[in-house]
Amino acid sequence: MYKHYLLLMALIVGTGVVHAQKPQKSSSNSELTMLVGTYTEGSTSKGVYVYRFNQETGKAAMVSSVQAGNPSFVVATDNNKFAYSVSEYNDGRQSAIAYRLDKSRGKLSLINSQTTVDEKIGAKKGKDAQSDGADPCFIMTNGKQVVTANYTGGDISVFPIAKDGSLCRQSQHFCFSGNEQGTVSHLHCVRLTPDGKYLVADDLGNDCIYRFEVNNRADYLNKQPFLSNELIIYKGEKGRGPRHIVFSKNGKYAYLINELGDVVTTFSYTAGRLKEIQALVAYDGGGHGSADIHISPNGKFLYTSHRLKDDGVSIFKINQTTGMLAKVGYQRTGIHPRNFNITPNGKYLLVACRDSNEIEVFSINKKNGLLRDTSQRIKVSKPVCIQFLK
Repeated sequence: MYKHYLLLMALIVGTGVVHAQKPQKSSSNSELTMLVGTYTEGSTSKGVYVYRFNQETGKAAMVSSVQAGNPSFVVATDNNKFAYSVSEYNDGRQSAIAYRLDKSRGKLSLINSQTTVDEKIGAKKGKDAQSDGADPCFIMTNGKQVVTANYTGGDISVFPIAKDGSLCRQSQHFCFSGNEQGTVSHLHCVRLTPDGKYLVADDLGNDCIYRFEVNNRADYLNKQPFLSNELIIYKGEKGRGPRHIVFSKNGKYAYLINELGDVVTTFSYTAGRLKEIQALVAYDGGGHGSADIHISPNGKFLYTSHRLKDDGVSIFKINQTTGMLAKVGYQRTGIHPRNFNITPNGKYLLVACRDSNEIEVFSINKKNGLLRDTSQRIKVSKPVCIQFLK
C-alpha cells in the first residue's frame, strides 16, 4: 500500500501540474505571493489565481482562485490589502473589479465592480456601450485611485477607492480620437512617473504618449479630480504602436516597447518630459507582436517579450552611465508570451505563455542577464498577467 502511494505521488509530481491547496499562511521570506490574471473566454480558467512561489527554488503551488471574467491584468495595493483587475470585454460587460486580499492566507474575495463605460461622455462622443470603455487591458492604482487603459474604447477610466477597498463610480473618463487621418486610439498602458507627479498613457493607435498631472490629494471623500492638463509628450514614428513603458530605478530613464514596430525606445526623463535618446530593434523576426517590458531588480538588464513568430524574450544590457541599451541575447519561450515578471531577488523570470497554457520559469544569470530554462512549468489555462506582492 505504501509503495503504491509513493508511486502515485511520483506520477503526480512528474506531470508538472500544480494542484490547489487549502489557503495557508506564508511562512518564509523566500516565499512570494503571486497573482495570475487570465482569459476565461475560450479556456477552462476560472479567473484570478493565487500562488505561492519560492524565489529560491523556482517552485510554485496554487493556493486559491476567485471567479472573474477575463481578468487579463491585475494589480495589488502597496499595503497588500486590496487587489484590482480589469474585466476585458467589449460587449457592455467591460469593467474594473475590486478584491479583498488576505496575503497571509493567499486568498482573494470579491468586493465589487464598476463599469468602464461612461454613458454620458460616450453619448457626447457618439459612442455606444459596446465601444466606450471597451477592452480594458491595463490597470494601475496608487491606493486612492484606480485607472484603466481601455484598448478598443480608446479611453481611460478613473475610479476613486473607498475606505473598504471598493471601487466608487467613475469620477473621470478621458476619450481620445485619431490624431491623423485613418488612425484610431488604442490605449494600452497607464503608469505613474517615478516622482509621482504625473501619469503617462501609451496610445498604440495614435503612436503617442499622453501625460496628465496627478492630484495626490484626490480621494473618494473630497472628490477632487485625480488627473488634469492632458498633454502629448511623445509622438512616435507612425505605425510603431507604443504598448508598455517602464522607468529606471533612479527615475532618470524610461523604456518603451513598441508592439507593431518591434522596437524599444529609450528616453531620458526630467520633470514630466520624455526625450528620445535611442531606438533599438528588439526583435527582427517580423512578428509585429511585441508585448511586455521589465527591468531587472539590480537595474542592469532589460527584457522585452515578443509574440506571433519565434516567440521569446529579448535581453538587453543597460549602460549605467547613459541609460542606453545593448542587445545581448534572445530566449525562446512557449506560445504567445503576452506578459512576464521578475522575482524581487532577481533570480527568476516567469513568462505567461497564453497559448501554451502555462507559465514558464527561467533562471537569470546575474552577470550577463541571459536566461536558462529551468523546465519548471506552472499549468494554468490562458495566463496573461503575473504580479508578485510586495
